[in-house]
Amino acid sequence: MAVTLYDLAGAEADRRFSPFCWRARMALAHKGLEVQTVPWRFTEKDRLPQPNAGRVPVIVDGGEVIHDSSAIAEYLEERYSDRPSLFGAETGQALTRFVQNWTETALQPGLIGFVVLDIYRHIGPEDQAYFRKSREERFGKKLEEVVKDRDARLPAFRDSLAPLRRTVERQAFLAGATPAYADYIVFGAFQWARAISDYELLADDDPIAAWRARMLDLFGGLARKGPAYGN
Repeated sequence: MAVTLYDLAGAEADRRFSPFCWRARMALAHKGLEVQTVPWRFTEKDRLPQPNAGRVPVIVDGGEVIHDSSAIAEYLEERYSDRPSLFGAETGQALTRFVQNWTETALQPGLIGFVVLDIYRHIGPEDQAYFRKSREERFGKKLEEVVKDRDARLPAFRDSLAPLRRTVERQAFLAGATPAYADYIVFGAFQWARAISDYELLADDDPIAAWRARMLDLFGGLARKGPAYGN
């Protein structure tokens, strides 16, 4: 039986752009599980199976309902321990928490300032009203104001990626020769931006761009198949 994944979508049902959902999608593919995705929008909280926190990702696996990308990864690792590991044992899981904390406190907050208006442009009218109100309250300014100086901020953002760049120019993936959940966490952030914005955050010759391309090629090009921008 396929695992059901509730996955954030734009106005186009196949435009999937949540960084957290991409973590889950890649983790499910890593485990080699059959997946059925259900497109979900910001204002459709009543459509999610219980229990949930009013946001995605949520998976349903048999009689189990699991929400939150971290909980999903831990569930998959335990439930499908006979399949390829997402973490590579306890030490790898502990180090993955550092990657997650860096992604959520540095990378994703940096990214949102470049693409937040593009998210608004890719969602439906009901979601647009919710998204604009909630995000403008969060930023304390109009979405247009958030992104207006992004060209000036881009060099500093690229410089901030130096630890990631130095890692993936020396090895194929963050986890080494083959990818693991740490890669999916960071990739989810870049795939989020790629899915809804044509604003190129990475230079063509950046080793991170080459790593992102390797990630896009995984699992039969899973992440390349939906609407998105760039390579």
